[in-house]
Amino acid sequence: MVFVAPGADVSPDAVIGDGSKIWHLAQVRESAHLGAECIVGRGAYIGTGVRVGDRCKIQNYALVYEPAVLEDGVFVGPAVVFTNDTHPRAVTPDGTLKSADEWEAVGVTVRQGASIGARSVCVAPVEVGRWALVAAGSVVVNDVPDFALVAGVPARRIGWVGRAGVRLLPDGDEWVCPQTGERYAEADGTLREATTP
Repeated sequence: MVFVAPGADVSPDAVIGDGSKIWHLAQVRESAHLGAECIVGRGAYIGTGVRVGDRCKIQNYALVYEPAVLEDGVFVGPAVVFTNDTHPRAVTPDGTLKSADEWEAVGVTVRQGASIGARSVCVAPVEVGRWALVAAGSVVVNDVPDFALVAGVPARRIGWVGRAGVRLLPDGDEWVCPQTGERYAEADGTLREATTP
């Protein structure tokens, strides 16, 4: 069953998965697709045709502009903005108002399990890798590797995190999650789950 709070604006053309909840003042536009068990917070905006996987949380006043794609288990913090225009202008060079046909939308892609901290901005086109963590207030202008912890303006990698979102600790030639014990191997600026013998 889908829950839509009074005052939310959900297009009849949107597809909303079972168990999802859309809270007061949120807007879900035409052809948007939300998977099962998603939460869309108060005042959040989901643009036309945006694709959201299962069990995602989009917190209050986050702005997810088309053509963004969020895979399963993505967290989008309060007041996050995903842009969609690399050359934003209200008018053409001759001063006339630009129409929707006079620009090409580009999107942000957020891979499985990644988290975008409060008030961060992801400047499209950009991809945030699996289980990565973008610290609050960051401005992401470059792709973020899987499991990377990035922070700052512009966002830079400052560490690694595991599936639990906890900063990994070095342990010999590998990295280990202090919460789950999962181990990871680093090579050439990327991190992957370590294979067990």
